[in-house]
Amino acid sequence: MKALDASKTYLITGGAGFIGFYLSKALLEKGAKVIGIDNMNDYYEVSLKETRLAILKEYPRYHFIKGDIADKETVFQVFREYAPQIAVNLAAQAGVRYSIDNPDAYIQSNIIGFFNILEACRHYPVEHLVFASSSSVYGGNTKVPFSAEDKVDKPVSLYAATKKSNELMAYSYSKLYKIPLTGLRFFTVYGPMGRPDMAYFKFAKKIMADEPIQIYNNGDMLRDFTYIDDIITGVENILCNPPAFGESGVAYKIYNIGNNKPEKLMDYISVLEKCLGKEAKKEYLPMQPGDVYETYADVSELMNDYGFKPSTTIEEGLSKFAEWFLNYYQK
Repeated sequence: MKALDASKTYLITGGAGFIGFYLSKALLEKGAKVIGIDNMNDYYEVSLKETRLAILKEYPRYHFIKGDIADKETVFQVFREYAPQIAVNLAAQAGVRYSIDNPDAYIQSNIIGFFNILEACRHYPVEHLVFASSSSVYGGNTKVPFSAEDKVDKPVSLYAATKKSNELMAYSYSKLYKIPLTGLRFFTVYGPMGRPDMAYFKFAKKIMADEPIQIYNNGDMLRDFTYIDDIITGVENILCNPPAFGESGVAYKIYNIGNNKPEKLMDYISVLEKCLGKEAKKEYLPMQPGDVYETYADVSELMNDYGFKPSTTIEEGLSKFAEWFLNYYQK
């Protein structure tokens, strides 16, 4: 396995997003040149994206473009001007529930946007394109842990359908245009400066505001919560190690990237309460459309190929999140 090459230029779409911010920061700290692109949309509070961006802009080797990957000319201009050797597509319209009411946003960003990235990699070749998929592709699968070899052709949300579409599009582009591609199915990533639309973040806001938190399926759910630092270490190891072209003429690989240890939702909430120093008022509700009962990542392939070993407990991870949250919002 090759070490990360700091002499290369890395393009990170969704650069002001949660994972995009931490990955950019990690690469910049190693001396790499990072190009970030983000449309800074208001799906969640733009001020948090601006806070992340302000930190990245302190690094002289960071260049930011405010733009939308759904705009093909913007994407092509970035590839022409900066000639990245490694591209990481993290830009996407996220959220399962939001996709039920706002499907158009998912087609624009997740389908058209990703198509534009693939086309740019076709015309301005890269050494490796890494792209974000999601654990949502497993839909209502009941066999656990989820394996990357499992059939995932029954998505229960449009968000999941777009992510599965990305995987299919990526495979065909690797086959047709010889682009080395790796897709990562992320499992419930959390941590400081995370996404305010995620459950743990919304819980924290409501707990501190003395508002009841909404707990779906009456709390009977399990999630493979994965701390951001573990995710970033895993992604970093992959960037300069593209899959090899096999007999089929395709250099394409899909990995799960998760904690490999599902936690009961109520246990997670209990730890969050302790870290915030406050008990939550609770409102129990039935399962929501698009939700799944359990997520559980089989990460054995990522462990075998890249030495991936998530090590952050929810006690450690939520403690760090709570410390940041209280400092950021309770000033």
